[in-house]
Amino acid sequence: MHATPAPPALDLPAIQALAAADMAAVDALIRRRLASDVVLVNQVAEHLVAAGGKRLRPMLLLLAARALGHRGPDAHQLAAVVEFIHTATLLHDDVVDESDLRRGRKTANALFGNAASVLVGDFLYSRSFQLMVELDRLPVMRILADTTNAIAEGEVLQLLHVRNPDTDEPAYLKVIERKTAVLFAAATRLGALLAGAGEATQQRLHDYGLALGYAFQIADDVLDYSADEAALGKHLGDDLAEGKATLPLIHAMLHSDAATRDRLRAIVEAGEVEAMPEVLAAIEATGGLAYSRRRADDYADAAERALDGLDDNNAVAALRGLARYAVRRDR
Repeated sequence: MHATPAPPALDLPAIQALAAADMAAVDALIRRRLASDVVLVNQVAEHLVAAGGKRLRPMLLLLAARALGHRGPDAHQLAAVVEFIHTATLLHDDVVDESDLRRGRKTANALFGNAASVLVGDFLYSRSFQLMVELDRLPVMRILADTTNAIAEGEVLQLLHVRNPDTDEPAYLKVIERKTAVLFAAATRLGALLAGAGEATQQRLHDYGLALGYAFQIADDVLDYSADEAALGKHLGDDLAEGKATLPLIHAMLHSDAATRDRLRAIVEAGEVEAMPEVLAAIEATGGLAYSRRRADDYADAAERALDGLDDNNAVAALRGLARYAVRRDR
């Protein structure tokens, strides 16, 4: 007897079409709950909504719940919570990184100033707490509290590694786990929790989200050295300018000759973005982009394996498709 093959992974347009009705409900909820009687909060919030974005994290929560047979207003509300937390981290990130461009648009801090961005980020965190308390489910609050705390620790960890040319791959992975992967994992675990899944299934979805988060962030760091700037919607070399040693550069540092390594150290310490051609040459010579893409693929494969054993349906196929999308996108 032969096992029935899993349905093929869906591509991004098919995934978006599958999730469209639920995502429309989430977007409407986000707009309603962003509203404030403080004018500046509304101005910054409108800028954030207009900037759009993939809304990947709330989509993951919705698809994880749907994969296990659950849809409804509680999933919409929790998806909005996840997006508020993510957006708050972006506001704070852009201030810390002194970024002026995101998704092809001026950042909030570039338009409204650092103080407004930090404070509206705080507003988004507090609004997310209000939304999760309304659901009145302690396990949900515990997961999100632990996740938010881990994200904050990740930000501090990354700050400690700024302009540090000795950052190695384990240190880099620890940063991206806390900065990126834990929120992916929380989103997919929460979807399983809402669906009433047992601990083993919740863990499967957590493992999927965590691996997907690693894949997504490594792919993002590859794009910072290889993408078309117009498609990417931000400046190439931003990580270098901010003094962040990401995986392509870490690999180049490890495998370059002594003279090149010394030069790369100096570039990282200075955040010398003008030296981007030298850095790209070293990354190319050592296969840094190819290595990083392989590592991203490894994590995407691990994400797909975590779904093995779930009943196959369109939502599971969509989750598989997102694992492929994470490492094949151009922005």
